[in-house]
Amino acid sequence: MSVDQSDSRAANQSSKPSAVKPGRAFRISNMDCPSEESEIRQAVAGLGEVRGLHFDLSARVVRIDASDSATQRALGAIRRAGFDPLPLPDADSAASTDRLVEGLPRLGAGLLIALAAEAVHFFVEGSMAGSVLGMALALTAIALAGASTYRKGLAALIRGRLNMNALMSVAVTGAFLIGEWPEAAMVMVLYALAEAIEARALDRARNAIKSLMAMAPDTAEVQQPDGRWADAPVSQVALGTRVRVKPGARIPLDGVIVSGQTSINQAPVTGESLPVDKGPQDSVFAATINVTGTIELTTTALASDSTLARIIRAVESAQAARAPTQQFVDRFAAVYTPAVFVVALLVALASPWLLGWAWAESAYRALVLLVIACPCALVIATPVTVVSGLAAAARRGIIIKGGVYLESARRLRVVALDKTGTITEGKPKLVDQRVVADDPDRVLAWASRLAGHSDHPVAQAIAQGLPRVDGDVEGFAALAGRGVRGRIDGELLHLGNHRLIEELGVCSPSIEAVLNEHERQGRSVTLLATTTKVLAIFAVADTIKDSSRAAIAHLHRLGVRSVMLTGDNAVTARTIAAQAGIDDARGDLLPDDKLRIIGEQQAEYGPTAMTGDGINDAPALAKADIGFAMGRAGTDTAMEAADVVVMNDDLRRVPETIELSQRTHRLLWQNISFALGVKVVFLILAMLGHATMWMAVFADMGASLIVVFNGLRILRQSARV
Repeated sequence: MSVDQSDSRAANQSSKPSAVKPGRAFRISNMDCPSEESEIRQAVAGLGEVRGLHFDLSARVVRIDASDSATQRALGAIRRAGFDPLPLPDADSAASTDRLVEGLPRLGAGLLIALAAEAVHFFVEGSMAGSVLGMALALTAIALAGASTYRKGLAALIRGRLNMNALMSVAVTGAFLIGEWPEAAMVMVLYALAEAIEARALDRARNAIKSLMAMAPDTAEVQQPDGRWADAPVSQVALGTRVRVKPGARIPLDGVIVSGQTSINQAPVTGESLPVDKGPQDSVFAATINVTGTIELTTTALASDSTLARIIRAVESAQAARAPTQQFVDRFAAVYTPAVFVVALLVALASPWLLGWAWAESAYRALVLLVIACPCALVIATPVTVVSGLAAAARRGIIIKGGVYLESARRLRVVALDKTGTITEGKPKLVDQRVVADDPDRVLAWASRLAGHSDHPVAQAIAQGLPRVDGDVEGFAALAGRGVRGRIDGELLHLGNHRLIEELGVCSPSIEAVLNEHERQGRSVTLLATTTKVLAIFAVADTIKDSSRAAIAHLHRLGVRSVMLTGDNAVTARTIAAQAGIDDARGDLLPDDKLRIIGEQQAEYGPTAMTGDGINDAPALAKADIGFAMGRAGTDTAMEAADVVVMNDDLRRVPETIELSQRTHRLLWQNISFALGVKVVFLILAMLGHATMWMAVFADMGASLIVVFNGLRILRQSARV
């Protein structure tokens, strides 16, 4: 790894996942951390014809989006920066290799040869033959372990940049030149070994969620045209294919059950600990486990676009973006590294004149300073912790779209919540209906057809509670926050809430009385009307999730205020809020009203989150400091606008995200404080002449490994939840 400040564009990478990135793919075996991504971006920054760079650090792949000529110039710039890009036909097929295992023979040989150089120096010191042999062994060890470091360090020095590779290259070369060749060899070998271990740890964190993809079967039992069943690779299964899954088997593809009843263990996708009962018309996810019965399903997504695949791409995209703390560390390192180099140079050149040190002693202390001050632990502290936090959240069914949201969730002071599908089950039932016009059968048929075209849970409850009537609806349109409209049998009909009926001007005292009675019971009331009169009144009741009450209580323990924002009537809103323990409730809201209230909460209380699942929640989700979308019942619009997606619709995941953010923040600053503290202690020891290069490299290596394993603790904690 190498340390350098980040290009501002790297800090602003999009966190939206994309199935296919543009450009040609190249593998760079010695690119494994965000700081090296930064170096590559800076190397290519001056080439205006490069449209974009897209990194997959876990696979060590970069895609260059540019013309052929500009791509070749970009490759030249990357090579001059000390990297060796190799073309790949398809980066998506590039497997991530284990750098530690891949380089273990070379590092092992380098370590043995470095030990041999130490032995020669110890036993035959003073002999010309021994010195020549020892230097030859030291050079061989340095070449085996440090070729990549020297290549990148020299490239950085040529470009006038001072990074970690440059510091180590100067330190090792200087030590060799002043006769400390055994230490020079051992320092380089141990540094390379620490780098490989850190890369392995980062890969472990990055791949913690990707490993779930391996749970999806490679084949599916597919129904053939003649009715037979045969296994086929999942990559070749088309949309709409009928697939059979037996008890105990993993579901190979996303789909909708068309036959059979079973229980599904959805933990790999939603993080739910208990199986969920499923039957016809229920959706199932790839890689989840069919527990009890044989089912047949129709596929709804290709293997490459399954829910799990999209989760993994979202997490990988989030891991590639720089978190705020990481940006701060990069800016700090951009000043710290050159400053240390200048201090070391002053020690080497000024100490003999000012302090009376021998030139060799001054040079040695300066080199020790360079090794100790190498900011490896400081820079690795942030990405390994943030990446682990994102992976830990994904394991719990929480998809966080960037480190910025993981870090900032701890600051939330208000969480605003939609009602239907967020606080309530989102599975309301039709409990009362009243036709107030002639020809009840015709009116109910109109209501059934109009409600059946809407995806809102209340409309679906009405459609399911009435006799099914098929038929087209002309000019069907959703009226955000109010209802739907469409033309049936030449009649323009509206199906919506109290606000919509008031806007149409067809409400009356008798209608108001019926509405008030239902609202006092916490029911949602929907009315069918023409442009001149109300035709029917439907009352729908929903139940509050048990998890919602627990989530609200948890938020209050964290000191976070709760407020419900709903398009439902104000009386029903207050009733539901009181049952759930919510601090405040606002009803009769349009999307613009929710947007306004989010702004008011931000101004009065501070950082505010919005939690919702519908189209009418999307503006508020985008306005909030953090938007939480309910992934199972949520619309694509809401999930696109949100910053965090909760895959199992469990509201308890919101306070869990806040707590995860708090733990991540604590670990981040533990790591940063520890890394800086070790540096300060050993810098003082070096200046006093009590530190050697051996001590320096062990201090750097030890501090790096400690912060890495401390950051990985988040993964272990999530596994125990």
